[in-house]
Amino acid sequence: MYQWRKFEFFEEKFSGKVPDDIAGKIQCCSSGKGRIVLGCDDGSASLLDRGLKFNYGFQAHSSSVLFLQQLKQRNFLVTVGEDEQIASQPPAVCLKIFDLDKMEPEGTSTSSPDCIQILRVFTNQFPEAKITSFLVLEEAPPLLLIVIGLDNGSIYCIQGDIARERIKRFKLQVDNHSDKSQSSVTGLGFRVDGQVLQLFAVTPNTVNLFNMHTQAPTRQTLDQIGSSVTSVAMTDRSEFIIGRSEAIYFYEVDGRGPCWAFEGEKKFLGWFRGYLLCVFDDQRTGKNTFNVYDLKNRLIAHSIVVNDVSQMLCEWGNIILILEDKSTLCIGEKDMESKLDMLFKKNLYTVAINLVQSQQADAAATAEVLRKYGDHLYSKQNFDEAMAQYIHTIGHLEPSYVIQKFLDAQRIHNLTNYLEKLHEKGLASKDHTTLLLNCYTKLKDVEKLNEFIKSEDGVGEQKFDVETAIRVCRAANYHEHAMSVAKKAGRHEWYLKILLEDLGRYEEALQYISSLELSQAGVTVKEYGKILIEHKPAETVEILMRLCTEESELPKKGASSGAFISMLPSPIDFLNIFVHYPHALLEFLEKYTSKVKDSSAQVEIHNTLLELYLSHDLDFPSISQSNIDDGGNDLAHKSSKSVSNGRAISNKKDVNDEKGRQERRRKGLTLLKSAWPSELEQPLYDVDLVIILCEMNDFKEGLLFLYEKMKLFKEVIACYMQVHDHEGLISCCKRLGDLGKGGDPSLWADLLKYFGELGEDCSKEVKEILTYIERGDILPPIVVLQTLAKNPCLSLSVIKDYIARKLEHESQLIEEDRRAMEKYQEESSIMRKEIQDLRTNARIFQLSKCTTCTFTLDLPAVHFMCMHSFHQRCLGDNEKECPECAPEYRAVLETKRSLEQSSKNPDQFFQQVKSSKDGFSVIADYFGKGIISKTSNGPSEANGSNSASSGNDFYVELHQNKKIGNTKV
Repeated sequence: MYQWRKFEFFEEKFSGKVPDDIAGKIQCCSSGKGRIVLGCDDGSASLLDRGLKFNYGFQAHSSSVLFLQQLKQRNFLVTVGEDEQIASQPPAVCLKIFDLDKMEPEGTSTSSPDCIQILRVFTNQFPEAKITSFLVLEEAPPLLLIVIGLDNGSIYCIQGDIARERIKRFKLQVDNHSDKSQSSVTGLGFRVDGQVLQLFAVTPNTVNLFNMHTQAPTRQTLDQIGSSVTSVAMTDRSEFIIGRSEAIYFYEVDGRGPCWAFEGEKKFLGWFRGYLLCVFDDQRTGKNTFNVYDLKNRLIAHSIVVNDVSQMLCEWGNIILILEDKSTLCIGEKDMESKLDMLFKKNLYTVAINLVQSQQADAAATAEVLRKYGDHLYSKQNFDEAMAQYIHTIGHLEPSYVIQKFLDAQRIHNLTNYLEKLHEKGLASKDHTTLLLNCYTKLKDVEKLNEFIKSEDGVGEQKFDVETAIRVCRAANYHEHAMSVAKKAGRHEWYLKILLEDLGRYEEALQYISSLELSQAGVTVKEYGKILIEHKPAETVEILMRLCTEESELPKKGASSGAFISMLPSPIDFLNIFVHYPHALLEFLEKYTSKVKDSSAQVEIHNTLLELYLSHDLDFPSISQSNIDDGGNDLAHKSSKSVSNGRAISNKKDVNDEKGRQERRRKGLTLLKSAWPSELEQPLYDVDLVIILCEMNDFKEGLLFLYEKMKLFKEVIACYMQVHDHEGLISCCKRLGDLGKGGDPSLWADLLKYFGELGEDCSKEVKEILTYIERGDILPPIVVLQTLAKNPCLSLSVIKDYIARKLEHESQLIEEDRRAMEKYQEESSIMRKEIQDLRTNARIFQLSKCTTCTFTLDLPAVHFMCMHSFHQRCLGDNEKECPECAPEYRAVLETKRSLEQSSKNPDQFFQQVKSSKDGFSVIADYFGKGIISKTSNGPSEANGSNSASSGNDFYVELHQNKKIGNTKV
């Protein structure tokens, strides 16, 4: 240890003298609770505060204080000293316990703490001997264990609640040597390990260990060589230290441990914050030396020559030496920064690193020391060693600080090593990953690149940015490595991008997509479907079919069929990938619709299919194919072929295109009809869109079907008119103009108007049309004449027969109307005469029998103007109406009321006019019934009513007069 380096890690804080209040010789001391207690040979105990300032003192024993110890858990002071008894007897050795929190006044100027217990150390069972060592262990309060070592090799133990004298005494025998100088107990030390309590005891010949946790403590001899001086201590790791003249020994429970050899009598030993304190007699100088040893780093942290030391203790974070002349020396440890600065100035970086690690400094401080050491080595161009130090700073030192130093190409190996360690600790950024991969590629170190990229740990723990690694490997043409990273990281889009864009391995890409789960496969196909459909259309369509109709996955999902179909992607989601490949799209949608009948997107699918079916041309080459033939040759550089051969190819292509177009239109018409079944009001496609498509692509059959389904009959015949299809036009009107089958008879009028404005000879068609117009009485003859008169190519002979038949029919109707008028006039005249007769002339009643019961009429009897007579008893309570005529009369009144009510509902009137073949007849009927005849108010109403009243009015008036004229006899 003499060769150890010496440093001044400690410094003198202050020095001085023990206060003058302490007059006696200091024999013992103890520290704790921010105070120092000194025991003197005059029996006094003195308490000193911080800075060794005297607080107070008291007389602990009458003769002298031999040992004392201040407890840590309670503010108690335990002392062992001599107390004088009767003059004829020697002083008695007593153990006292003082409560420092309780003071007892003594006189007027001094006070002493309360002495709560006094025990005699020696009794009849424990013979008196010289006390050589003393130690107190605080067990669970209020229990104490006090051990007293004697010069006869015995150890007296007092255990229990000593303050209340609830104690037990027992004795441990260390050595029973006849020579007391060889059996004296020179040192004691407690070792507490959980519930296990052990006691070290030293004699000049042995080092012993007592197991105190057993009921009868057992002794174990650790060493056959002890120590004759009282220089022992305990480390913070519960190691027992013994100082001998040749060395310092450490003991564990299993025996002797390490020893540190240096000569000189060890007068005092201590342990302070991991340092070994030793006051010894230096044989080289012949003086007392106080050294502070850092055993872990093998250095002397402080060394000072001192005079004879009386006591050594530690308090307030300092080491306090009390010398024989009562002078004091307080030594404190320097702060870490000061110690490191001292080492840095001497370039002792290794020592500095060991120092911060041994004193458990924070990681940031350690990293700073390592950085400085690395900078020192870097300045000496020792790059490998410097990098070794920089690697230890990862996590605390900014990586860019190190990277900048090693960017030179000659130091790329060191930089690679640093970046690897950075990734291993998961602290690398995207830029670090980029830099490391660039280092590998520049070094062409494929083995390390494989280890970094393809190792399971690298990607599994995500020690680098995946996207950055892929990008760098692609840029350096390490496509396989990039693919490996993408696959392990689950970055399917990158994996496919490399396969398709860099390597052109389309088959492998399709197989990879097939292996993905449903949702992820759909995402990748959406992104890369254009490339796949360009090079592998058939295989891509198969992939899409599996994605959109994957029935094999249904049992795995454990879901119902309807729920699973709703989870599948829709074909509409993939339409964008077919933008330049309509033939492939048509194939895909046809396969899908043939397999899935109840898709939620069937409207959009049908719309797309119809657009493809009805399109005039499906050849929309992509930009990449516009100037390249199937063999990949540039058409612009091909030699032109013969004209005849070109025409033949062109004609053949036109024929094939026409066949394909006709086939698509046939499928389109089939789809139009199948997607609009008769039970549905709306079709499974967008009608407006399909109508536009049919018009744009001149698809007449589709338009006719849609217009007919939508009951737009006029638009249907307009289509035939547009192409002048007279035969089809008439056939259509025959089918759609029949009112009995839900048709519109007015179509014949439109058809007649069309031929009337045609400007060419169409006599045959007009005659056929007139047949249906006449049959349904659709138009009056005058309108027919006016319509056909506009066509100069038609002669009168076309309509001669029609007009003749209509005139004959009209003449018959006029004659029938005339006869009906004469009949009604005659009946009205008869009614008027009867009314007048009832008003002016008397009636003779000649009936001899009752109309009801047919018995002979007797009084009292009732006669009505209608010439019916009744017994009064047969009429009952109703004598105002004839029972025979009343029902007919009530029916007439009800009819009149209903007609009046109808006159207040104009909607019904207009509806009848609209739905009737001849609206004029409806209006005439309303006038005939008198519903709309009364249009004036005031006096003129009476005059006009006679002329406008119907036969019903006369009938009502006649019955009213008959009712009024009843006679009671």
